[in-house]
Amino acid sequence: MKICAVICEFNPFHNGHKYLLEKARELSGADTVLCIMSGSFTQRGDLCILDKYTRAGHAVAGGTDCVIQLPAPFAVAPAEIFAKGAIKILSAVPYVASLAFGCESGDAQSFEKAADFLIDENDGFKSVLAEKLSSGDSYIKSFSAAFEACGGEKNLVSSPNNVLGLEYEKAIKRSEADIKIFPVRRIGGGFNDGELKENFSSASAIRKNINCSDVKKNVPDYVYADLEYAVSDTEFESVLRHCLFKAEAVNLKRIYGCSEGLENKLKSLENQTLDVIIEKATSRRYSSSRIRRILVANALGLYQSDTERFLNDSLYIKPLAVKRERADEILSALAKSLYPVITNPHEDLLKGTALECFKKDINEFALYKNLTHSDKKDYTLII
Repeated sequence: MKICAVICEFNPFHNGHKYLLEKARELSGADTVLCIMSGSFTQRGDLCILDKYTRAGHAVAGGTDCVIQLPAPFAVAPAEIFAKGAIKILSAVPYVASLAFGCESGDAQSFEKAADFLIDENDGFKSVLAEKLSSGDSYIKSFSAAFEACGGEKNLVSSPNNVLGLEYEKAIKRSEADIKIFPVRRIGGGFNDGELKENFSSASAIRKNINCSDVKKNVPDYVYADLEYAVSDTEFESVLRHCLFKAEAVNLKRIYGCSEGLENKLKSLENQTLDVIIEKATSRRYSSSRIRRILVANALGLYQSDTERFLNDSLYIKPLAVKRERADEILSALAKSLYPVITNPHEDLLKGTALECFKKDINEFALYKNLTHSDKKDYTLII
């Protein structure tokens, strides 16, 4: 078996994602495409509009052979940790030979070169970065300026998918994983483009225009049929506010990216609406996505020290959906992984650090079910 992996959220699965899966198989020459997907909450701190099993089912219908879960501590984390966690899990799966990801620009060689440069981060880079930050520029703007000043291609660090792609390649190099990358140029709407296109809109645009009939042109029919059941985040706002109210500043400070007094700023806003909290806490240095992610991590009890332990210990493989005609073959292959394969939430295969991490996933799904009034069980779906 030769596997090409795709790291994803599929919130929701759309035509662009289907195109990515097709290109992943074509470019890599792999006979199997494996997706590792976030569960119930996204890297930007959003509640997924459909549950993880529905989204995994869409991915299988759209061309992948298997979907496994990216554990919550990595899924709701900064890009670097999101990438490290995904590559850690994929490196434990036998036969994973390549990784395909969407990008706005660049090829494999430019991503590899940029990753080498960023891993080193020489003194000149650090000096320019510090200078730009002190002048009041945002972190992303400062980072891209420092990268360009030291000879890098600015475009590779100034767009969301490229940033993630670079983090994937950095994680591959740091872990010395034998995984080849295949960047796939995005078509249609950009990552943050909120406007619906004719048939290749971004997930952001689809979520924003969920009740518009034109969405039908941008997603497969099986996805459109399920969008009727897309969840709202009304109750989610109340939970995030309540958890912020209960949290102590010292524990907020334990969350990735909540430092330099941001924890005190958030506590000072605890009686405001969620929109006001995010607006008042957002600055050039702290993006609104970071603020939302911190609030979700707080609600889920996801702390940096725990996640660092998870990154440095053996974990598990949690299949969400497998193509029926290849289920025996793929599950048998996964069983050869360095980590145990969990197909039942009550299986007694885990202990220590792995069990701690798995409990974070159980807690995440429990919160999602409460927010969406769902009675779904946590199991592997054979499609």
